[in-house]
Amino acid sequence: MAQKIDMEERIASLGKQMPEVMGALGRLHEEVTREGALSTKTKELMMVAIAVAIRCEYCLWAHVPAAIKLGASREEILEAVSTAILMAGGPGAAYGSAVVLKILDEFEL
Repeated sequence: MAQKIDMEERIASLGKQMPEVMGALGRLHEEVTREGALSTKTKELMMVAIAVAIRCEYCLWAHVPAAIKLGASREEILEAVSTAILMAGGPGAAYGSAVVLKILDEFEL
C-alpha cells in the first residue's frame, strides 16, 4: 500500500501550480457530485467502487471518508466494494480487502 497522504492538501498544492486545470477539475467534481437523480452519497459510493476497480488507493483515501461524512455506513461502503469485486474480479477483492478495510478501521466505522 502507498503511504497515507492528505489528498486535500496535495490537490490544493497541485491547484496552486496548475490553477486552470485543477479549477476545471474542481468545477467538474462539484457539478457531478451535486444532488440530482442520484444522491451525493450514492455518487460517492460509486466513486469508492470505481476506485477499488481501478486500484486507486489515493482515490479511496478521499472517497471513503467523503462517503462516511455523507452518512454512508460500513455496510453500504462494503456493498460498493462488493460491486467493484464483481466488475474487477480477484484483483478487486484483494485491493478492496487491503485498502478499504484499513480506511474503515481507521475511521472506526
